[in-house]
Amino acid sequence: MARDTELKDRWEILVVKLSEQFADGDPLELDAIIYLVGVQELGQYHKKYKKDDKLDLMHIAICRLLEPYGYYVFDYFDEDGWPHYTIKEELPPLKSGEQSVLMKQAIVDYFLEREFIS
Repeated sequence: MARDTELKDRWEILVVKLSEQFADGDPLELDAIIYLVGVQELGQYHKKYKKDDKLDLMHIAICRLLEPYGYYVFDYFDEDGWPHYTIKEELPPLKSGEQSVLMKQAIVDYFLEREFIS
């Protein structure tokens, strides 16, 4: 139970920090934070992205976020600087709520690693 409370507290702190920085304080949703991770991983911050690019950025983020859990492994950067990952292990079937918890934990871990939150 303490782990769940810790995740909840860290998630709330992270949402507030990111929302202040990127959304004028309006709370960012999970998908928006995944998108931000994708932009961070790509490193091309001042570019306008089309809808398909935004989906690709979210895919990059999901691969990067789940890489430490053993589901993906980084493969290479293409000629445009986009990272590519290979599936290492299929994700187990998860209910929607379980997917959300897994992603929140992975995002919190990502930002802890970067010392954006503590």
